[in-house]
Amino acid sequence: MKVNKLAPEKGARASSLKWRNTKAQRCTTRVNLSELPSTPVMVKMIKEHQAAVKKKPKVKRLERKAMTVSGSKEKKHTSFESEKTYLANTNGKSEVTMNIDADDWQEWSTNGKSSLGNGEKSADGVETVSSGRLEGESFHCCAERDEDRNHAVLVMQKSQTLCFRGKCLLTCLYGRVEVMGFTIEEGQQPYPLFSPASHCPLTVTALGSTDDARDEGMEATAILRKYLTPASQIRLLRRINLNSSVILLEPMETSLTRFLCSFPDLSELFSPPVSELMSAVLDTPLNGLGMIPLVSDVEGLRMSKSYREALNTVVSACRDDGDGCVVVLVCGTKNVGKSTFIRVLLNTLLNHTTGIDYLEGDLGQTEFTPSGCLSLSTVTEPLLGPPFTHQRTPEHMIYYGQTSCDSDLDRYLESMKSLWSRRPQSRDTPVVINTMGWVKGFGFQMLVDVLRLLPVTHVVQLGHGESMHCATLTPDLLQTAQGYLTKPPAHTAMDEFTEGHSPARTYAHLAVQSAFQGVGRQGASKHQRSNELRELSLLAYLSQLQEAHQGPVRQLNCLTPYQVPHTAVAIGVTHCEVAPSHVLYAANASLVGLCFLPEKVTSRGGPVVLSHAPLCPCVGFGVLRGIDMARGLYFLLTPVDPSILRNVNCLLLGAITLPSCILTTQSGCEEEKPYVTTDYSFDLTGAGKMRVFKGIVRPGQVGK
Repeated sequence: MKVNKLAPEKGARASSLKWRNTKAQRCTTRVNLSELPSTPVMVKMIKEHQAAVKKKPKVKRLERKAMTVSGSKEKKHTSFESEKTYLANTNGKSEVTMNIDADDWQEWSTNGKSSLGNGEKSADGVETVSSGRLEGESFHCCAERDEDRNHAVLVMQKSQTLCFRGKCLLTCLYGRVEVMGFTIEEGQQPYPLFSPASHCPLTVTALGSTDDARDEGMEATAILRKYLTPASQIRLLRRINLNSSVILLEPMETSLTRFLCSFPDLSELFSPPVSELMSAVLDTPLNGLGMIPLVSDVEGLRMSKSYREALNTVVSACRDDGDGCVVVLVCGTKNVGKSTFIRVLLNTLLNHTTGIDYLEGDLGQTEFTPSGCLSLSTVTEPLLGPPFTHQRTPEHMIYYGQTSCDSDLDRYLESMKSLWSRRPQSRDTPVVINTMGWVKGFGFQMLVDVLRLLPVTHVVQLGHGESMHCATLTPDLLQTAQGYLTKPPAHTAMDEFTEGHSPARTYAHLAVQSAFQGVGRQGASKHQRSNELRELSLLAYLSQLQEAHQGPVRQLNCLTPYQVPHTAVAIGVTHCEVAPSHVLYAANASLVGLCFLPEKVTSRGGPVVLSHAPLCPCVGFGVLRGIDMARGLYFLLTPVDPSILRNVNCLLLGAITLPSCILTTQSGCEEEKPYVTTDYSFDLTGAGKMRVFKGIVRPGQVGK
């Protein structure tokens, strides 16, 4: 595709922000408690809470007992003075040189040895923090914040948890912690955590250290000295032992979060929903960092026994040195937690392998792309947030153009087979396949077809209550079930005596009962409905058009588009039939898939309109923000790199529409906004969308 770029404005577009670069983009401005989301409800909550805190009687904390000074101890202290200790990181890449102060070391050693256990008091009156959820006064004992550098250090004991809303960068300084199945160890890079109101709150769980022979006192002193003031170091040193984990929490602001929060309806996306306001802890050292801890009344991710057993079974199978790769298909009805289970499974597998292949088969709730896509990706980094926080370009992608495949089942199955064929058969990495929540009627037949077409080794079927809400997809059922395209194998009484008879297809079936709150029901709170989640993913993709540095958010109508000649690309519609003379009207101000046709596009001087939707690779998406018929140009906004954009020769229009907030918040439009009108009536014949169903046959008409 021949592309001419208009004269770029300053800061017109930027490449997508990578996780490994988010630390350089974090906000360094000090954030106070008063800078939390300023809704009337939140302001009232904060004022009431602060008033209640002021009324509480002040309790003087116990101080450590004064240590007697003897000649022998003075001599012992002298031996540590001005001594330099070299601490090697666990990855062996660097060393940290620190001066260990004698008083700090002796104080830590005395208090550390006197600690008897979680929730117990030592002989000198120092009380350790009990295990379980961190909440209330616990934060004042185990967390310290550096106001100048705007970060906090949190000490957690083994099995303690931190459940929160918000976003932050987490670095493990000592020990290990686990987030959504992924283990973060000391010496690793900072990881971004996203816990928005649209999904279950994230939980950080302390795992402790694996090295019982390490000298925790000297290491802890060196670590804390890098991040805290001397007074804060002393308060936290007494909390650290061999079972402790020390994490660094920093505020995080990216082009994604700035773009999303610039819309009025999404300004409180990373704040607790109304149902959790009474459970929010508002007076901790973490609040000013963009985090709001939650008390134990609010549940994080709840895993049932069958949930954990399924995870362990799949991980064990992947770790075995058997022939062939493990192919896991995850299925179940709507709202049973398939996407969450897959994220936990991928994160857990990343603790043991460097990459996992992921085949997206759910058109409505995609993981790495805007909705309406089928894709094949390789996952190499943990997924520590909902789908809209990790939008990325897959290795292979097909734009189906709808959130459901009920109008064209054949195209869906052909797309799945095409994606699987693009995966190298020699690869031995595990494969995870996501499926739709449509598990009845033709949806069940589609599941049967996928099982027969792909070499699945494990089927994880999620349900809730006493049933799976569809037939249990065991290997025995597959021998008799009717698919949409496939039929059960024919058997005769002589099969078992025939030499050429192939054995029945087999795989491991794992039934999982979801036990989280609200299972089986669509979220009723703000940002939790399925259409809102789809809009968040699309907005997150478009946020890649923003500047990566801390600059002002620019609305899409302020960005400089590409100029694409009509003769360079073909344009088509995937989801319905549109008269060729009306295609450009339908495509204007819409989302289009940027695709590649194997044959060359030929034009007689005008726009090239496709008569049907082709099955072709898609490299990304763009907004067709304008069409100039006089000059024969499309004006296209897209974050796709120009080197890839040159190969695009097809624009596909689907049923995935732009979020209304993009059109209603256009900058510089004081009066009437382009493409927005309220003078429209759906009562007129033909005013609504016409849907064409392909391949759907009523059961009573089968065989006629």
